[in-house]
Amino acid sequence: MRDLNKTIGMLFLLPLFFCTGTAVAQQSQNPSPMVEHTRAHPRLKESHPPGRRETLELGKLFLPTKLKLKNAVPLLLHFHGGTWLPEVAAARVNTAVISIQLGAGSGVYARAFTAPNRFRQLVQEAETKAGVKFSPITLSGWSAGYGAIREILKVPDNYARVDRVLLIDGLHTGYIGGKPGPQESQLETDGLQIFLQFARDAAAGKKHMLITHSEIFPGTFASTTETADWLLNQLGLKRKAVVQWGPMQTQQLSVVKQGRFHLVGFAGNSAPDHVDQLHSLPEYLRWLK
Repeated sequence: MRDLNKTIGMLFLLPLFFCTGTAVAQQSQNPSPMVEHTRAHPRLKESHPPGRRETLELGKLFLPTKLKLKNAVPLLLHFHGGTWLPEVAAARVNTAVISIQLGAGSGVYARAFTAPNRFRQLVQEAETKAGVKFSPITLSGWSAGYGAIREILKVPDNYARVDRVLLIDGLHTGYIGGKPGPQESQLETDGLQIFLQFARDAAAGKKHMLITHSEIFPGTFASTTETADWLLNQLGLKRKAVVQWGPMQTQQLSVVKQGRFHLVGFAGNSAPDHVDQLHSLPEYLRWLK
């Protein structure tokens, strides 16, 4: 829990590292002045579900006690947000999970998977230690964790093996010219193309994809609202406005569904709103299934 609290405390001061083709930029987020007390922000209780744990070269594998180790075992790889919370989520939906917590900023996650064979090696190591084959495979990233997912999906063999992608308030990119506005901002889209490809396949029923976003506006790089809007524009889809409760007492404002593509927008522009979505991981995994 200490690691997660540290992540929350640094949330609006962390540098975000973008890899868009050959261009590499380091940008700092503007500190947020927002503090919100109107809505409750419940949190999952830290716990360590019974099961088997194996330390991998990168991350930790957890096999819940109730998980049947048969010929094909579902596997979740979750990037960013600590270790115990993905294990709690995995136990609730009965899947194996590899939790990977590497530090601050999407760059550290992207660099961990720049080697084309890194993902394959990680899954093979986990399969060897578990004594099973993993399928289907789900990639989940909160906040900066999307950097790993982007690099993994760029490799065609990896893309073919990944069945589901969950992006939790964490799809970012840079602005053309380095700053937003003055009205419609121009986004650097090279790093978004692989997510667009996966979204198109999900909309066509070939993959499964769930994207969530808040209303947080970082200022120095594109918000998850702006990247979601860009994706929807490319897909030719429009949001449906809703006003209803979501997981962990979040306030849902919009929804888009097409085939197996699902995008949900939530209210909130403060750090607690961002963390609400991380603690909604178990419910998002149920939606994705």
